[in-house]
Amino acid sequence: MKNTKPYAITLDVGGSLLNKTGSWRTDRPVYLDRLPPCNSTCPAGENIQQWLYHAESGEYKKAWLEIMKNNPFPAVMGRVCYHSCESACNRTQLDEPVGINSVERFLGDQAINNQWKVKPGKSSGKKVMIVGAGMAGLSCAYHLRLAGHDVTIFESSPKPGGMVRYGIPKYRMPREKLNAEIHRIEEMGVKIELNTKVFNIAATKEKYGFDAAFLSIGAQNGQYIEIKSDQSLPSLVGVDVLQGIEEDKPSDLHGQVIVYGGGNTAIDVARSAIRMGTQGVKVVVRNSRDKMPAHLDEINEAVQEGVEIVALRSIVEISDGHLVLEKMVTVEGGKSQPTGEFETIPASVVVQALGQNVDPGLFADVDQLELDDGVLDVDFHMMSGIEGVFAGGDMVPSDRNVTIAIGHGKKAARSIDQWLKGEFQQMDEKHEVVDISMMNTWYYSDAPRTIRPILDVVRRQSGFAEVVGDLDEDSAAFEARRCMSCGNCFECDNCYGVCPDNAVIKLGNGKRFEFKYDYCKGCGMCVEECPCGAIKMEPEEI
Repeated sequence: MKNTKPYAITLDVGGSLLNKTGSWRTDRPVYLDRLPPCNSTCPAGENIQQWLYHAESGEYKKAWLEIMKNNPFPAVMGRVCYHSCESACNRTQLDEPVGINSVERFLGDQAINNQWKVKPGKSSGKKVMIVGAGMAGLSCAYHLRLAGHDVTIFESSPKPGGMVRYGIPKYRMPREKLNAEIHRIEEMGVKIELNTKVFNIAATKEKYGFDAAFLSIGAQNGQYIEIKSDQSLPSLVGVDVLQGIEEDKPSDLHGQVIVYGGGNTAIDVARSAIRMGTQGVKVVVRNSRDKMPAHLDEINEAVQEGVEIVALRSIVEISDGHLVLEKMVTVEGGKSQPTGEFETIPASVVVQALGQNVDPGLFADVDQLELDDGVLDVDFHMMSGIEGVFAGGDMVPSDRNVTIAIGHGKKAARSIDQWLKGEFQQMDEKHEVVDISMMNTWYYSDAPRTIRPILDVVRRQSGFAEVVGDLDEDSAAFEARRCMSCGNCFECDNCYGVCPDNAVIKLGNGKRFEFKYDYCKGCGMCVEECPCGAIKMEPEEI
């Protein structure tokens, strides 16, 4: 049988393969793992690239378990996360970002449908108290159980879930999905004491013999500004409205509803009002529409559903069933400035949705814990001013969103675990983030992004059914395959094929490659032709 050689090898035995030509080299190629921008950007610290790799092969449970190493809420996050990972995705330079969020949602739902479980760690004999059963507290509890610690959560509300339950409407976050993922954590042995408000942290910690505590009090107190009023219109607070809807309390939303504020809470209130059959809904915003802090998709969907955005206006007075609005103008730096010009609009009810703060009552009896501008300072390990008391989520200095809260819970749990063992560990140095200049995108074929189905506008206006639909199995696998494996070798064999010196050695499936430096001249062709940027040239050691 004729002995054939790979197409890139043109040298015969007896040629220069017998000579160790590596001595000519001034720079050598090295394989490395770079940090994908999606992983780097994810506030929950997910290894996104790794679970996409499993998902594209149809190994859905393996992909889900990879997510669960860092985030116990893939079905929730697949619905409410604003997926900053996709904004960072290098594939945007080729066509459109990978639909990371949609694949995560698919995997989360697969786990619920198939009742996949996660086992707790071996018991450590330590007990940790958590105050608040929102995403930060539940995430912390989950990771502490993985480490084998006993966990009890004290929650003042009648149901767990925090602002995901009481601040995000059902059309965005179906409660059966939220309940299922919380139940999974409870099945791991986490105790949740509902309708139980903690009034003194130190006393409660001592009473029950807890070894450490994690505070995760969500920002559920709505901010409210005084508006000159003749009391001709009822004035409500956005977070209270959303909580009332969740608890099926009679709503005061009726007639012409005016929502004051431009954030996600304002948009959620406005879209809920549409679904409750009000005559019309306007969102009054001090800034221009493009400066609204609410997520763009949420704003666009609200407008499709009939919400009117009244931009560059501020409410200055309520008089005779009308609102007096002052016109604003955008000035240098993007800020809005009053003009002294006014107009009036009719209204039936006003809802203020101008942000939320943490209830400071929990800290009244603890001198070492004091809120500064609504937040509690913590150190790098998320420990507060009291030894063994950690904090995270909305109540510490950071952006306030669900993904960050989940990341805080994980980080705090790992810090608590280390503290209970007697010593904080040093953080591993992160790999450099791979950008598009390190890659060869022309190797990747065009693959249009798979779009999740969206409920038609008429059905959206008439009830709280979920707006955004699911990917099917084929679409989820296709979307996962769009990942370019930025910065990490996926064994495409390009380096092996283009090396003119036969200096690249295949180590076997899943083991990648190594260089035979005795024969590598350092030409750099492997670096130039690596699609994903997993090789770089380094100066030769002398």
